[in-house]
Order: sequence, then C-alpha cells, then structure tokens
Amino acid sequence: MSLRTTAQRIGVSAATLSAIETGKTGASVARLRSLAAELGTTVAWLIGDQRTTASSELRATASLPTKSPAPGADAPDAWREFPPLDIDPVLAAAIDSFVETGYHGATMRSIAARAGMSVPGVYHHYRDKQDLLVRALDLTMDELHRRIRAARLDGANGRERVTRVVEALALFHTHHRELAFIGASEMRSLNPTDRDRITRSRNEIQYILDADIDTALTESNRSTAHARDAGRAIATMCTALPQWFRLDGPSSPEQIATTYADFALGLLGLA
Repeated sequence: MSLRTTAQRIGVSAATLSAIETGKTGASVARLRSLAAELGTTVAWLIGDQRTTASSELRATASLPTKSPAPGADAPDAWREFPPLDIDPVLAAAIDSFVETGYHGATMRSIAARAGMSVPGVYHHYRDKQDLLVRALDLTMDELHRRIRAARLDGANGRERVTRVVEALALFHTHHRELAFIGASEMRSLNPTDRDRITRSRNEIQYILDADIDTALTESNRSTAHARDAGRAIATMCTALPQWFRLDGPSSPEQIATTYADFALGLLGLA
C-alpha cells in the first residue's frame, strides 16, 4: 500500500502522513486508531510499545497526549525545535477540517467524525465552530510570540535579530503550515471582537520586526527611509510560505529559513 493511498484512506494529505512518518508532526489518538486499522495493527505497535496488551490499549490511547509541549521554548535555540503541539483531538480535527474544506465548509458534525467523537462530545469541550477557530488562531499567535521572543535573545545586534526573527517566522510557517494557513485565510471568518484582538497581536510582531530593521540599518549607517515597506515585504514573504511549501518537497524548513534570512538581509542591503 502506498503512502498516498494510506493517506486517502485515513482522510489526510500525503504530505501530512509523510510528516507523521518522519516525526515532523504529531498525530491525534483518533488518527492513530484510523491508521492502525488501515494497517491491520494496533496503536501500541505504532507508538513502539509492543508490551501494551490489547486489553490495556484503550486505556493507554485514551490517556496518550496528542501532542507534547515544548519545554524551555523561551530559551535561546529552543525556538528552532518543533515538537508536536499539545492540542486535543477535537482541535486537531478542526484544524485539519479548516485547511481541507475552509471554515465555512467544515461542520461540527464533520469535525466530530474526524476526531472519532460524538457531536455532543465535541460540544462538551467547545461552544461552537467559532470557538474552535478562535482557539486555533490564539494558539498560532501564542506560538509566534513565544518563538520570536526566544529568537531575538539569540541576536547580539540589530542585524542578527533581524536574521533570527525572519528564521523564526519561516520555520513556524513551514513546520506549522496548517495553523499558518488558517491564520492567513480565515481572519475574515472571526467575529469582530476576536478579529480586532488577533489583528493587534499580529501587528505587534510586525512592529518588533520593524524595530529590529531600524536598529540594523542605523547600526550599519544606512537609510531607514524605506524600512517600513521592507519590513512588510519580508513578513509577507514568510506568511506566504504555507501556500506552496510541503514537508516532502526538495527543501527542508531549516533550508528555507536560512535562505529567507539571506533574502531579507539582501533586501535591506545588509548581506
């Protein structure tokens, strides 16, 4: 059975299954169960725990975290690491649904089916579909702010901070391209209050990049006349990555991050 066929049978893209296989992203309990069923094995075997018996497997998978937290993510260099996110199966299913069908194409029933839960069970955890979208976008912004804050600690001067911020943006938009894709495509679907709040959070990241660009140009005795335009061009370059980047493509996220940092420095005349 090919990877593409297996992916189709469990309702994900081939790129997503490839990322799961290579450890670049995590898998929900519901998805692990679907995959185990298609492959004729058990969840315990898939996660490398052959000692788990069939009778205890349900208890093991029920308590299995869908994602692992990123300890010490604010420390220098930890921002380059992308362990699976600590999210529940319902939110994971909603994110996949929003990417695949769009916010308006997804329903609570389709999300529940993807998560392997009943519709009332989903409503027990989330008020409605809007609640899931807000949670996904809040998760996106929390991750971005945390990683950019840590990345800047790695820079000794303005030029290095610009480099690190661009690398952090590129890494996030490639490793977590599903979240980034939703952030770019579904802001219009938010209620006005949350849209304004998340827009302010996004603007804060732009202002951080702008300030580091100003510092880098000033330290190099270069004009800051077009710094704002350059900052927006650099940020847009990174936020567009989910539109085309694939984990099974020719370049890794790390290679893209290095290349985009070089692009940014070249645009600013600091290469």
